[in-house]
Amino acid sequence: MALLNDDQKMLQETAASFLADEGSIAKQLRHWRDTGCTDGYGTALWKQFGELGLTGICIPEAQGGLGLGSVEAALVLEEIGRNLTPSPFLTTAVAGARAIEGTAHAERWYPGILSGETVLALAVDESSRHAPEKTALAAERRGNGFVLNGQKQLVVHGNSADVILTIARTAGSPGEREGLTLFAVPKAAAEVESATLADSSKAAHITFSNVELDADAVVGEVDGGWAPLARALNAGRAGVSAELVGVAAGAWAMTVDYLKQRKQFGKLIGEFQALQHRAAHLYGEIEIARAAALKAAELLDSGGEKADLLVAVAKAKAASVSKLAVQEGVQMHGGIGMTDEHDIGLYMKREAVLGELFGDVYFHRARVAELSGY
Repeated sequence: MALLNDDQKMLQETAASFLADEGSIAKQLRHWRDTGCTDGYGTALWKQFGELGLTGICIPEAQGGLGLGSVEAALVLEEIGRNLTPSPFLTTAVAGARAIEGTAHAERWYPGILSGETVLALAVDESSRHAPEKTALAAERRGNGFVLNGQKQLVVHGNSADVILTIARTAGSPGEREGLTLFAVPKAAAEVESATLADSSKAAHITFSNVELDADAVVGEVDGGWAPLARALNAGRAGVSAELVGVAAGAWAMTVDYLKQRKQFGKLIGEFQALQHRAAHLYGEIEIARAAALKAAELLDSGGEKADLLVAVAKAKAASVSKLAVQEGVQMHGGIGMTDEHDIGLYMKREAVLGELFGDVYFHRARVAELSGY
């Protein structure tokens, strides 16, 4: 991964300043959690993302966006992770924007994404395990359109999305990539059961019961849904890797600060060599995870032939490192780390959710092996 250029550094600094202030744990995560917000995030903050141009990072300049890429999205997502900022940036401005790229749906939904008013959700999984190829949700041809029957589980932001990008089977059998079609489904057309995740973010279990859609709902080509889905999933996986790096870095920084303040036996606990070694080891692991996440993003932007492999490497590494960071953070904080009063436990909750999103560490380790010929 090359060093960041001046524009990327400026974007990173802007995102860091904006999210440390407006996206802080006290202003956003704790506020919306404790007030029982049904969206799980602030719509005013989402509009601020739009005002700063952040929602247009993955949208082409010709359509009003910044025309940047996955690297720039990763820089923003790392800061989102560092501050545990709840927002639909990953699902909407990254994965969702990539899913509808180059289709008629881009013309329809990009303006709302750019203004921070539209939210997209990606409905992929049908069980507790991430398995896109095993899609069984049926989309049966009827007249000039389709009728959908089936269910999707844990659709992040599915309860508040304007449109649910849903992968369904128009041909073939579960386990096959051929015969899948991506549909843009208005939320009102399906039965949405809201769910609160471990980190207080919101998702939905969605039931499609004889949902009638016209042909215009197809994103891309009928039976050719794997291409836009894979594009969205790769962008989402690279993005969630960067966010996990931010979660790890935020937990590490909070823990190091605590080591410099807490005294036991008349000494700062940061003076104990065993804790110094653990903190140093964690710092090195976070830097490796950051390098992997940025390299995956860079290859996605350049169309590198090993992009799929590096995306899997990045998610597997970032998920394992983030888990280590939050576990070490809670343990080194001692008893207070187990209380809701302290923020360190919130990092553990966010890691638990992001670690599963778009495939857990075991899914991606297996994918690395598969793509490496094993």
